[in-house]
Amino acid sequence: MGTGERAYEAELLRRGPEFLERWGLRREGPPMRGRASVVLPVVRRDGTPAALKLQVRDEETEGEGLALRTWDGDGAVRLLDEDPGSGTLLLERLDGARSLAAVPDVVDATALLGGLLARLCAVPAPDGLRRLGGMAARMLEERLPAALAVTGPETVTGRLLRDCAAAVREVAGEPGDRLLHWDLHFENVLAGEREPWLVIDPKPLAGDPCFDLLPALWNRFAEGRLRHRFDLLTEALGADRERARAWTLGRVLQSSLWRVEEGEEPVPEQVEIARMLLGR
Repeated sequence: MGTGERAYEAELLRRGPEFLERWGLRREGPPMRGRASVVLPVVRRDGTPAALKLQVRDEETEGEGLALRTWDGDGAVRLLDEDPGSGTLLLERLDGARSLAAVPDVVDATALLGGLLARLCAVPAPDGLRRLGGMAARMLEERLPAALAVTGPETVTGRLLRDCAAAVREVAGEPGDRLLHWDLHFENVLAGEREPWLVIDPKPLAGDPCFDLLPALWNRFAEGRLRHRFDLLTEALGADRERARAWTLGRVLQSSLWRVEEGEEPVPEQVEIARMLLGR
């Protein structure tokens, strides 16, 4: 862990005592570290195990509590309490040592994830979340031209951006209104007691469920069988395959635009997924 990460974790941990006192919690075990959070195993006054999630409130974490309240434990970790001002959450305790990433067969893991994805995306998005329609419009109208000016339209990266954008234009007029997780990969599905597997750590937005497929293809990419996995996820949603293809290319476009804006090349594994979907 670098100096910056240690400082970030220390800052989050300094918030812990306030919420332990406010919600009548007792710590039980060492902290668990996420990519942008610290989770403390705790016990509530009535003896119920729980997890105190300390994180910085930002664009990605905005709406996490709202999404979890909306799902109300149906396929997702249950929200027990929330401090909206800081983004701090009190959650039911899951088994942080057991995720779908450990299921040996990636196809079996994909089938399990697909079932959860279908349940989550069956729910209409509540008001107050980011919307895929606005996100797609900004990608196509603002960010894409700026990125092509950097890469050049006829470079390998430029052609990738243009091909992905062409696919998005086919579906952008119907961006959808379902509650999306936006980061549903195998490590974000943990074992629970109430259900065998439950989803954690949403970065919610409102949109088409097909926009949620890429993380489960990129995660465990090296284990292959990508076309079969894509088909399994599409079938779980009952989605039109061409629509699923277009919005998955939209996720590659979104990620690649971020990378170009940061002076980096697109993620190689995502480029391979795009080539598969583009038939190359």
